[in-house]
Amino acid sequence: MRLTFLGAAGMVTGSSYLLEIGQKNFLVDCGMFQGSKAITALNSRPFLYNPADIDGVLLTHAHIDHSGLLPRLCKSGFKGPIHATKVTAELCSIMLPDSGHIQEFEAEIANRKGQRAGRKPVEPLYTVEEAYTCLKQFSPTSYDTPVQLAEGITVQFREAGHILGSSMVELLITENGEATKLLFSGDLGQPDQPIIKDPAVIEQADYVIIESTYGARKHDPSDPVELLAKYINDSVEKGGNIVIPSFAVGRTQTILYHLHSLFKAGLIPDIPVIIDSPLAISATDIFLKNSQEYDKEAYDMYYKDHDHPLHLPQLTYTKTSEESKAINKLGRPAVIISASGMADAGRILHHLKHNLWRPESTVLFVGYQAQGSMGRRLLEGIKKVKIMGEEISVKAKIYNLDGFSAHADQDQLVTWLGNFKTKPANVFIVHGEEEMSEPFAELIQEKFAFSTYIPKYGDSAMISGRNWEIQPSTITTVEPAVQQLRAYLEELEKDYAEYRRKLEDLVAANSGKLQEVLKRVEKIRTFVKKTLNDLWS
Repeated sequence: MRLTFLGAAGMVTGSSYLLEIGQKNFLVDCGMFQGSKAITALNSRPFLYNPADIDGVLLTHAHIDHSGLLPRLCKSGFKGPIHATKVTAELCSIMLPDSGHIQEFEAEIANRKGQRAGRKPVEPLYTVEEAYTCLKQFSPTSYDTPVQLAEGITVQFREAGHILGSSMVELLITENGEATKLLFSGDLGQPDQPIIKDPAVIEQADYVIIESTYGARKHDPSDPVELLAKYINDSVEKGGNIVIPSFAVGRTQTILYHLHSLFKAGLIPDIPVIIDSPLAISATDIFLKNSQEYDKEAYDMYYKDHDHPLHLPQLTYTKTSEESKAINKLGRPAVIISASGMADAGRILHHLKHNLWRPESTVLFVGYQAQGSMGRRLLEGIKKVKIMGEEISVKAKIYNLDGFSAHADQDQLVTWLGNFKTKPANVFIVHGEEEMSEPFAELIQEKFAFSTYIPKYGDSAMISGRNWEIQPSTITTVEPAVQQLRAYLEELEKDYAEYRRKLEDLVAANSGKLQEVLKRVEKIRTFVKKTLNDLWS
């Protein structure tokens, strides 16, 4: 068999792995690339296989970086089943059409600008209608139930503890009379998360394909709930808002759970909590309807105490754009939870625009921020950002509550691997940036003496029983760090004309030292152009 790494290799997004077994071909995930413009451009590349030749997709969970290219796969000729847990299928039924709406909207905006510039029109990756068509191919599957995909190929979905419905994919493959087990971790969650069950304990696999989002980091040992209460109280005392960019599925519901507890204990003031994301509202409704999937604590709270952990009297949902705009005229402090979680698009941009310049307000990040995203830049301390064409000074307090992350950290990943009673033939480390995956690989080798390999985009592993070898990628691509640098340099080049005009106005009104400033700016422009040319060549 051959396993090819077509996403989340050397980066966190775009999860996708092609498994060729004899005449059968399966994909594990078909995710969208997220982050900088250079990285998201990978979404428009032709698939590196014929979609019509794929016999089935095994989907670990509903997050867009794992599911987001499924409608494009289907419209490109894929006709097979998409196997996923029941809740994952339900969540995809809202997330994929929402993604289709975003694709249509972004294509429309690009075409408006392109028409004025004389460029050819662009097509959306897929439409809302194509997303709904794709949903017909979903085949819901129960946890821990073997499903035969073909002769000699069986799959089981195991609890991953990441979001509701998330799973590991466990494949048992028999070739030439020899059985081989492959385990794809998907995104592994932290143990003891609210609502979500802990990741399943796995004791044996021949090959482990494991995520490394936080492979070199340990979550802040401080109690994130205590910090959440502190930051809310500090902002309310100053009269500011608490803006939480949050992933619509999973993180929003986790924050609601903790706010419910804090209000109940009287640890935060009685202020409005607003979910300003139609997708998060629909996702919360699915969480409410699937209490059978809750962990014991949340299940008992609902059924024994008759106190649903996601019900808050302070909670308001805003579905329309008019209701969303009204939030910024509220006139009193509020907790505003809005998408996207990386602050790159959606209604959260409006709330950042109205709050980033306010020193009394607070922005709380509660999840992973990819390279090049607005969230990553704010956490790195950028002083000014451009939102919807307007330059905004960053005066608000910016905090990262990574204790709320739905990803296991280094210690938790190592603890999970420690459950293996037999040594895997190899551990493939994926879904992590280089500074996370490389130290994680070294730690696994040191602690367990497991063989490890960090695949690059397009690498293939030829597997025969417990023997394997790598066929290096022949795909021309650019490393994510270089992609990010190139994107930044392109932005600098675009902004140059405006800055030069402003400086020339200053020089016209003054002289002497300002002329020297202009000369230095010209040197910077020359450097930017040269660097861009070197990167493109």
